[in-house]
Amino acid sequence: MLLLALDTATPAVTVALHDGTDVVAASSQVDARRHGELLLPAVDRVLAEAGTRLDAVTAIVVGTGPGPYTGLRVGLMTADTFGLALGVPVHGLCTLDALAYAADVEGPFVVATDARRKEVYWARYADPRTRVTDPAVDRPAEIAEAVAGLPAVGAGALLYPDTFPDVRAPEHVTAAALASLAAERLAAGAELQAPRPLYLRRPDAQVPKNYKVVTPK
Repeated sequence: MLLLALDTATPAVTVALHDGTDVVAASSQVDARRHGELLLPAVDRVLAEAGTRLDAVTAIVVGTGPGPYTGLRVGLMTADTFGLALGVPVHGLCTLDALAYAADVEGPFVVATDARRKEVYWARYADPRTRVTDPAVDRPAEIAEAVAGLPAVGAGALLYPDTFPDVRAPEHVTAAALASLAAERLAAGAELQAPRPLYLRRPDAQVPKNYKVVTPK
């Protein structure tokens, strides 16, 4: 197996290759405004580091968010395109799950990423491999009671210390963690989710209401 993993659901543009046993190459850059510019060069860089070509990839896993519409769709569309071109399966995996998998926490904890609009995408975990709530988007103050006393992981938690006073590593998701978790689940015979986005809310860009229709004279 040669699994190509990528995630653009957060400001991190991250790519990795996993051979079924370990991560053989990885790249991560944090830039919330350049997902489209950075992703394909990162794929090329990882393939070159591993000394292989794209047509050697046997499966793809992509982070499905939750995340903002613009960034998230870059990774999902790229993964779908690669899958169609190569004729290989494309798997989806929740981005919060990959963050949890890499967490430096043993017991119950929370993962929170920045959802903008003074909100976070979040979920609770019993341990790094076990999510116990569905991903959600909320204002930190609204979930303070639900997360009280729990360590937190992720850049979203760092933004709101009143709600998340105990923040642990990592801050950003990595495709290395995404690939490792996917490889572990696939080896155990688990069926991964379809590569469909977890937007959780409508995109920021909306069609204006009551706009004036201009017709030719």
